[in-house]
Amino acid sequence: MGSIRVINDESHFQSELAAAAARLVVVDFTASWCGPCQRIAPVFQQLSTKYTKAVFLKIDVDKCQETAAAQGVSAMPTFIFYRNKTKIDRIQGADPTALESKIQQYYGADESDDSEGISGHMDLSPFILKANCECLNEHDDHPFTHCLQAGGGYLQSDCDEQLILSIAFNQGVKIHSLRIKGPADKGPKNIKIFINQPHTLDFDLADSYTSVQDVELTPNDLEGNPVNLRYVKFQNVQNVQFFIKDNQSGGEITQIDHFAIIGSPISTTNMGDFKRVAGKKGESH
Repeated sequence: MGSIRVINDESHFQSELAAAAARLVVVDFTASWCGPCQRIAPVFQQLSTKYTKAVFLKIDVDKCQETAAAQGVSAMPTFIFYRNKTKIDRIQGADPTALESKIQQYYGADESDDSEGISGHMDLSPFILKANCECLNEHDDHPFTHCLQAGGGYLQSDCDEQLILSIAFNQGVKIHSLRIKGPADKGPKNIKIFINQPHTLDFDLADSYTSVQDVELTPNDLEGNPVNLRYVKFQNVQNVQFFIKDNQSGGEITQIDHFAIIGSPISTTNMGDFKRVAGKKGESH
């Protein structure tokens, strides 16, 4: 890859998004008369050769007014990030550092070769409502948020080995699999999974309730290998809770270095409706 594709019109844009599938797409909304756009253009070119597994597109807002309006672009340059035809983030302005750090944020683990096989799925972290997430029995110095991002520290249990992770999404998602990294001795072992609960379960309820699925992890799973779930049971998930009952060694401390949920937002299936409405109204909201 490593080259920038110039988009001619809305149908060309949609076909590029569809062809990219689960790969990261970075779109530069630019204009020939915009000074900052011209200044950051060589940087965008350089990034396209550095992050070769991502798809880089350039859209002239004057030539593709329909697309710019549908994507809510009002200032140039605007960079919008997509995966599986879904908008996952955007930044405005010609800031090379901010642009590259956003690319790194979403390029990350999703682009590693072992996830290429999970066709049409992605790390759902962009859709997690962090303010609505909760963890019971987390250690003050090693909280839940540490394990939701790669390389951001780790989550550790506090009083005993059990944990309850409650994760809310900003839209309905389908969950395909989990990727969990943790130490071979302190990493989680038996997990009960619940979905769409009205509130976070306590430990007694989690122990007694019937789960959607129970998972038993091996040390090999804790190297970040995909742990497939019964996909048919996770087709419209607003929130998901994981009751971690124990760890690999039976010790008092459970540790999770990285916890990723792999799947897809349901909205991707309605992209045709979205496009028609957006084209008619000339805006994205």
